[in-house]
This record gives sequence, C-alpha cells and structure tokens, in this order.
Amino acid sequence: MYTFAALDLHISLAAEKLFSIGPFAVTNALFTGAIATLLLLAILFYTVRQIKRGRYNRFVGFVQWAVESLLSQVDEVIGDHKLARKIAPLAITIFLFVLVNYWMGILPGVGPITIDGIPVLRSLTADLNFTIMLSIVTMVAVQIYAIKRHGVFGNAGRYLRNPFKNPIGAFEGFLELVGEFSRLVALSLRLFGNTFAGEVLLILIAVLSGYVAGLSLPIVMVFELFIGFIQAYVFFMLTLIFAALAQEGHGEDHDEASEISHHSPAASSNKSLPARE
Repeated sequence: MYTFAALDLHISLAAEKLFSIGPFAVTNALFTGAIATLLLLAILFYTVRQIKRGRYNRFVGFVQWAVESLLSQVDEVIGDHKLARKIAPLAITIFLFVLVNYWMGILPGVGPITIDGIPVLRSLTADLNFTIMLSIVTMVAVQIYAIKRHGVFGNAGRYLRNPFKNPIGAFEGFLELVGEFSRLVALSLRLFGNTFAGEVLLILIAVLSGYVAGLSLPIVMVFELFIGFIQAYVFFMLTLIFAALAQEGHGEDHDEASEISHHSPAASSNKSLPARE
C-alpha cells in the first residue's frame, strides 16, 4: 500500500506498448489479459480435474455452484432449454472472462510496477479495442443464433422490408437495425468506461491519500470488486437478452398472424384472451 502512496499520477486512455514480437505490439492490457486468461484456465481445469476424481473442497464447490447458477440464469432468460444449452457456453465464458480481467486491474501493484514509466499491468477490459471486439463477437453470435432460427432471409426480414407495401414496417426494421449498432456501442463503452474509471479512481485515491493509502485503498478495492461483478453480470445478461430477442418472430409472419386473429370467428368470440406474442 505504501508503494501506492509514492505513486506519481500517470493516466493513459489508450493501452501502452511494452514490447514487440516481430510486427506485433504487446501492450500492458494485452499482457495482463494473457495472465488473466491463464489464471482462469488454471481455475477451470483444476475444478474439472477435482470433480472427475471425486475430490471436493470449498473452492471447487464454489466454482461449481457459480457455473450452475449462471446456467440456470441462461435457462430462465432464454426459455428454450435446447437453445439455452447452445448459448450458455458463450454467455458464461464472457461472464468469467470479463470478471477475472476486471478484477486483475484492481490488484495491488497494477499501477506502481512500471518499465520506463509505463505501467506493466493494466486490465484488458480497460482497453477499448478489447471491449469493442468482445461486443462484436457477442452481436455476431446473436445474429448467427437468429439465422439458425429464422433462416438467412427470415433474419434479414427483421430489418429489411418493402417500404411501398409496408412503410411502417420498413421504418420499424430500420430502427431495429440502428438498435443493433447502438447495442454494440453501448456494450463496449459501458464496460470500458467503468473499468477505466475504476482504475483512475484507485490511482487518485492513492495519490490523494498519501501515506494513509493503506487505510483508504482497501475500501475502494472492495467496492471495485463489487462493481466488477456487476459489470460482468450486466454483460452476461445483456448477451442473453439480445439472443432471446433475436429468436422472436418479426415482420410478415407477425402481421399475418395478427390479421388472421382479427378476422377469425374464434378470435372474435375470445377477445378477452391475450394475443400471442
């Protein structure tokens, strides 16, 4: 903690280069992300190995409980058990990966350890390049699930409709298309902003607290651990919600179903029944 107290204020919006491997530049965020990935894989492999050998302890039980809880959340949000099992690996992996990488940026020593004035460690989720790519992967996966459900042309019909036959539907499809891009931007900026703000907050508290940083920083670190869990869970839930929305029918099928229900004698005699979504 006293290392934090002597820390100079060094804040960089972009990840900084540490070294190069050929033409490939390794930044401090990428270096930290590699460490976090190895740590996460070690935890999962250890847990699986212990379960296969029938050796249970509190740590193994906690990891197993966490994964099973996330899996039940996937089933609850998606609704379709078969589809939920296909989406679960992506959503749960995102949650664990974001959580571990967020928490890596909170550990003591992330800021003070430097090489030529450049911090060696920086959370991967504090790199906008990573959050954008993670959001792209998520939204592309959502579209793939939608194509498997509706087909290529059926999925395209959610966004592209004949403006002459159905101008309102065409405008709705345009708004849906804009909404897909806005979701991508929101996912990436939310995670990046919260992680970067958390790291800046820790640096500012360390510099402003001086030699009493040992008392103030643990409180802020515990708070940031909680924020990291919230951010990982939000990304996890939004992935599930976007995937669930992509499974819903849109466009002509919905319009035809509505028209049939309005002209059907059975529908007119059962107006009190809720309409099928």
